[in-house]
Amino acid sequence: MSKPVRPAITLVKGLGVEGDAHAGVTVKHRSRVRRDPSQPNLRQVHLIHRELNEELSQAGFEVHPGQMGENILTEGIDLLSLPTNTVLRIGESAAIKVTGLRNPCLQLDGLEPGLMEAVLDRDEAGNLVRKAGIMATVIHGGEIKPGDQIVSELPREPFHLLEPV
Repeated sequence: MSKPVRPAITLVKGLGVEGDAHAGVTVKHRSRVRRDPSQPNLRQVHLIHRELNEELSQAGFEVHPGQMGENILTEGIDLLSLPTNTVLRIGESAAIKVTGLRNPCLQLDGLEPGLMEAVLDRDEAGNLVRKAGIMATVIHGGEIKPGDQIVSELPREPFHLLEPV
């Protein structure tokens, strides 16, 4: 699940991150493949906000970039509040479209016991809040590097809240 930190990654239109186990037109996640291997892959790129790692660190977890399976670690972007179909332009040419929330799995507890529970929360109304990042598909390929600017373009209203994909 963990991914090494690299000096750059290449996003490939319609597939995902070059060389990544989750790259492809159809689903690659084991549970989704078992259900229906012909489903479109809405989980080509996984993004997590650095602020989550800081929150986890304050709770006593030691989580490093890439360790929770993310391809891209952002900073200063409220990923969880973006609406579905937001386009994120990254670096000089890459663009991804936000498809939904990452639904955390028990593999996180393999990194540190209790980590899965730590990336779940409840809002004021008691609704489950998934904090383990968002998923996206690649709509324009290109190489991206740490420090590249990320510009978000919201879709037309009405906005649709992110759901797990």
